[in-house]
Amino acid sequence: MSFLVLVRHGQSTWNLEKRFTGWVDVDLTDQGKIEAEKAGLLIKNQNINIDFYYSSFQVRANHTLKIIQKVLKSKKDFVRAWQLNERHYGELTGLNKIETANKIGEDKVFEFRRSWDIKPGKLSRESSYHPLNIETYEKIPREFIPDTESLKDTYNRVLEYFKKEIQPKLIDKNILITAHGNSIRALCKYLFNLDNNQITSLEIPTGNPLIINFGENLKINECKYLDKERSKNLLVF
Repeated sequence: MSFLVLVRHGQSTWNLEKRFTGWVDVDLTDQGKIEAEKAGLLIKNQNINIDFYYSSFQVRANHTLKIIQKVLKSKKDFVRAWQLNERHYGELTGLNKIETANKIGEDKVFEFRRSWDIKPGKLSRESSYHPLNIETYEKIPREFIPDTESLKDTYNRVLEYFKKEIQPKLIDKNILITAHGNSIRALCKYLFNLDNNQITSLEIPTGNPLIINFGENLKINECKYLDKERSKNLLVF
């Protein structure tokens, strides 16, 4: 038996401002730090020994994990993987979601945010919001840095990494991942075998640990959000 704990980072500054964030590297708000600390306490109450920790390259996910580890009193190093980054929102990056919906329509914004294979237009490589121009990503080979992504694109990079680096350890180890709404949605699509229509309805709350219990042959025995007051429908079980 093993456990996988998935935690979307706590509220970020751009979450609060309702802006499309993607690969822009913003930090947590005070509320986000509180969410991360609560996540740590909820995980601690499960009395699970975490063997490996993973996070994206992005500071909001890293900061969330550091707060969780402090609560758990864990000094283990964690692996930072750009493949676990949030989806790149292309030319929508930095725009206010409400203002954008008023401009191009709520249906179009929903299509960009939740569809499986539709992606926004490319973000100019001259933009300060482009990951090519953000110091966080300077060590990532340029050919792997996107100009825009669909959820399908995000799924492909997340799953390639997950299957190679993380899934084999779940045979007998417990793993905690802090990542992002869309990278966790991608993992849930795979783990729960959701179809392309179901994935459009899946919401991932910030700072609420999703714990998945695996049995033999990595068959899922149980999954649940630890903060029941802020849980979302997983479309499974």
